[in-house]
Amino acid sequence: MTALRKYQRLECGGLWRETPQDQRREVLVRFGEATLILSDPKSGEALSHWSLPAVERVNKGEDVPIFSPGPESTESLELDDPDMIAALDAVRAAVKAAIPRPGRLRGLMLGATAAGVVALALFWLPGALVRHTASVVPPSQRAEIGQRVLDDLVRVTGAPCDNQLGLQALARLSERVFGPVDTPILYVLPEGVERPLHLPGDAIILPRQMIEPMNGPEAVAGAALVERLRMRASDPMLPLLRHVGLRATFQLLTTADLPTAALTGYGEAALRAEPLPVPDDTVIAAFEAAQIPVTPYAVAVNPEGTVTGGLAERDPYKGLAPSPLIPDESWIALQGICSP
Repeated sequence: MTALRKYQRLECGGLWRETPQDQRREVLVRFGEATLILSDPKSGEALSHWSLPAVERVNKGEDVPIFSPGPESTESLELDDPDMIAALDAVRAAVKAAIPRPGRLRGLMLGATAAGVVALALFWLPGALVRHTASVVPPSQRAEIGQRVLDDLVRVTGAPCDNQLGLQALARLSERVFGPVDTPILYVLPEGVERPLHLPGDAIILPRQMIEPMNGPEAVAGAALVERLRMRASDPMLPLLRHVGLRATFQLLTTADLPTAALTGYGEAALRAEPLPVPDDTVIAAFEAAQIPVTPYAVAVNPEGTVTGGLAERDPYKGLAPSPLIPDESWIALQGICSP
């Protein structure tokens, strides 16, 4: 998305609906690095985050464009600001350009590419093919693959918690931790998730038990922050491609298509995988930069202190009372995110 940096500070008004049955609501729309952020124009409270590569127009040919965060979403956003519309059109054009097109020339090129890759595969280690494939998957397809993994995961965990006030509080916490531009998409799953994990497309999964029994949002904020560090330390496409195997990886490289059958079971495998360790110095620096105390996170993930005791000892905010990450009413709403 680097070609779209000129839009990163773009803001405008819009009309948002959570579901088709709801009344339209005025929102402030802000163009981030990887997300479209919808917030209340009066309070500034974040209402929803949309993954930019997944945004699509749902009323082609009509005068006032309406956008959605994906084909399965019930949300919609009506816009009349020409700059914002142009920005979203640019995103959609970039996504469309990344999708391979049929045709004779493309067929010839794919054939040559396939032959070359087959020849190279005789000499490359399987890991080299996986690394190369991961390096060429565009952001739009990463977001789509991440959504498919989430769909596989919810077979085990249940659908993401979706209490509206809780989602607004979650979006607000995400913006507080990561800033208004480079904000990942956070999901809370109701069961079966013992620790945070991340998916391709800048998505972070958080367990329900890191929210409901806690005294404040510091532990779950810290968990999201550390998971983002893991995501940036190692490409999340790598373990996924190792799971699907060389045949599916080769198909993704040559046809830009990943078979659904190959992804089946990966969500459960991701739940069982050991998390990538992150150096204490890196964790401490990230918490200090985000102005989040480390101790609540350290205690939440390892109450005995056998693994994270060093983090608690080096907490830059130890003994201090930093300002709340989100207002008390938002924290209460976040604790109820899995409520009906």
